[in-house]
Amino acid sequence: MVTQTRPRIHARSEELVPLILVRAMFGLVALVLLIVTLATLAGREPDSKPPAGKILTERAIHLSGDASGAARVLDASGTLIADFASDKGGFVAGIERVLARERAQSGADMTAPVLLQLREGNRLSLYDPVTGWSAELMGFGATNTRTFARLLDQP
Repeated sequence: MVTQTRPRIHARSEELVPLILVRAMFGLVALVLLIVTLATLAGREPDSKPPAGKILTERAIHLSGDASGAARVLDASGTLIADFASDKGGFVAGIERVLARERAQSGADMTAPVLLQLREGNRLSLYDPVTGWSAELMGFGATNTRTFARLLDQP
């Protein structure tokens, strides 16, 4: 006679996370959400923004990209600065998608250039004067920052 064993549906109690820890985790999440909500409703500005700093170099560029990761960068006059294949331009194409979404949400001109800026402290950023959107590129890693830094140097 063959006996069938049913698969275990529930874990053994010694394998479970203690209920008090699960409740504490959800309590902390709720507390953080409450603090953020209160700060937002009170109009409190974020404290961790880096200082603006003096602009050392600035260049107006046009970004275009596609979902494959390919991207092109043109200067203000429409001259090609860089053409990234799908395996090299993923970050540039990603930034272009974020910029396009920001502009679409505000109904802004999709063809206007963005400003690639080098600031004091060797900080590189992108600024969209049309929507006010900006991104500090140092937060995306050295390789991605270097990709945009090279665009400032190219003729």
